[in-house]
Amino acid sequence: MMNFVTIFLNKTERFSIDLETKFQKISVTIPVSNGLAEYEEFYEISEGELELFTNDDTLLKSFVHDCKNRKNDDRLLYKPGRLRGYP
Repeated sequence: MMNFVTIFLNKTERFSIDLETKFQKISVTIPVSNGLAEYEEFYEISEGELELFTNDDTLLKSFVHDCKNRKNDDRLLYKPGRLRGYP
């Protein structure tokens, strides 16, 4: 089981940057819902991207927008199931 610690939280735009403590993976996290359940999708980022994102809010929001539009699916820590949700 993975354990996440929130590094940054944007309540208005509903996303966070989290650190998974066991494997030390950093991710941008967005909430999604499929009508049956609400859950989170975790998009892995590098330490360099973390530094860029914490210094450039516009770049971070653009990355989150791409995640919400499924343009960064290759970065998902967990591959979605058959009933994938929407942000």
